[in-house]
Amino acid sequence: MGGHIDLYIDLASLYSYIALVQVLKTRDLLKQHSVEIEIHPVLLGAINAGSGNKPPWILPAKAAHSAHDSRRSLHAVGLHSVSAPGDLFEAGKTQLPLRALHFIKTRYPAAVYLAAWRHLFHAFWTLHRPPNTAALLREALSAASASAPAADFANVSGGKAAAEGEGRGGGKRLFAAPEVDAIVDAAGSAEYKDALRRTTETALKRGAFGAPWLWVTNSETRQSEPFFGSDRWHHVYEFLGLPYQEVALLAPGAEKSKI
Repeated sequence: MGGHIDLYIDLASLYSYIALVQVLKTRDLLKQHSVEIEIHPVLLGAINAGSGNKPPWILPAKAAHSAHDSRRSLHAVGLHSVSAPGDLFEAGKTQLPLRALHFIKTRYPAAVYLAAWRHLFHAFWTLHRPPNTAALLREALSAASASAPAADFANVSGGKAAAEGEGRGGGKRLFAAPEVDAIVDAAGSAEYKDALRRTTETALKRGAFGAPWLWVTNSETRQSEPFFGSDRWHHVYEFLGLPYQEVALLAPGAEKSKI
């Protein structure tokens, strides 16, 4: 038993957001099963271009179905006040925040890295202030706290400054002002441009055509396989030989439960 999961995600991908929330809920339990998970920022636009794929909302039939599927998927993980921030083609130019996340990943503890992902997703999908410019990235990082964003943050003006020493929501700031400056500067550097390019290329070499993309290695069999989407965890657990509970239909009158 045991293994490694490489998870490739982009801020512009709603189902990447859902996958992140799922990982946050199961990360400690996966560790108990000796399964490590590593999150890699990748540029979904480049993956689509490199694989020949197109965003699902370009096809009218898929776009119509997506409204139902995304609502159900968001509800399942407890995400609220989430919707597309206008023009997704423009908002999907997430190179700058993805490079910043590469920098944070190399310089900060895992807990800070995961919190940064949460708040940047929140800025993108709830506040509708995609952190794709230096100014908006600085704003999002300055407002980030060590705690998870709360549902009512959707009513907070993205441009309103947080109280000194506190992130949005009253928690301790995730980054001090000089750290924010260093992160934003690094996001524009050649080093982290290359880091994002290399990771995206690795995902493509591993067969990626969208996000979230998972590359899962079973440490016992030493075999690796790809998985796509935020609803394939039961297949991942099966591949890793982990115990899991399947969805089961209950008899009439039985107590309702969620699995």
